[in-house]
Amino acid sequence: MSEEQQPVVTAGEPDPPVESAASAPTSEPPRGTIAEWTVTILLLLFGTTTLVQAFVIPTGSMEDTLLIGDHLLVDKLAYAPAGAVSRFILPFEKVKRGDIIVFRYPVDIKQTFVKRVIGVPGDRIRIENKQVFVNGVKLNEPYKYHKTEYIDSYRDNFPGEPNAQIFPPAERMLHENVKGNELVVPDNCYFAMGDNRDSSLDSRYWGFVPRDNIIGKPLIIYWSYDAPTEQLANPSIGIDHIKDLAMNFFSKTRWRRTFMLIRGYPIKADPALGSKN
Repeated sequence: MSEEQQPVVTAGEPDPPVESAASAPTSEPPRGTIAEWTVTILLLLFGTTTLVQAFVIPTGSMEDTLLIGDHLLVDKLAYAPAGAVSRFILPFEKVKRGDIIVFRYPVDIKQTFVKRVIGVPGDRIRIENKQVFVNGVKLNEPYKYHKTEYIDSYRDNFPGEPNAQIFPPAERMLHENVKGNELVVPDNCYFAMGDNRDSSLDSRYWGFVPRDNIIGKPLIIYWSYDAPTEQLANPSIGIDHIKDLAMNFFSKTRWRRTFMLIRGYPIKADPALGSKN
């Protein structure tokens, strides 16, 4: 979810001596070019595995902030633990409420999810009739969308008695981390939800996001293509997707979303605020 450098001749430098045809090497490889390509490839591999990672949105759980077919670049250093020296050089930061994060799905770490952080360690969370409260503060959430009108007894009034399938980590979460009518986020864990609140498989159903599962934060949408979910969810590019790209690249590319920056939204939930927010 990362240019070849060409030798530069500076203006004013003398022209290099011209070799005769007899003395010109015929089989020796251009060492400078090979070295440049080697460095370029190493930097590319390093950058795409250590610094940034490409990621594609396959489902609508983050609509309308992120759409199906948005291709993102994810900053993998944003939340990296700061070292003795690197903390003064690189902009490491803590995971904050309102951040959009990319992480390994706790139920199956082979899968990668993207959600918004709603609760950080120590936060108390409850949902009443679709409205989220953190530490007693009624959240202002301009990023969220409710695309159904009915109230679901578990989804929209949380924590409560599950009325649908939830995964074992969520069962443990409800058993061990609920105090009164609130869920308390434990150390090194985060409560994450999709912006498409009524259609999001999130912490309500599979539990907390462990800190170690967080990969990074999305930076930019470098390409957005209107493709079906099943095509994007398939790790290998199928023939149908290739045909679709060949025929509809220009018409299905969402050009206005190209190079769109992705930013979180600061959620203020200081217990001292009470319910004033």
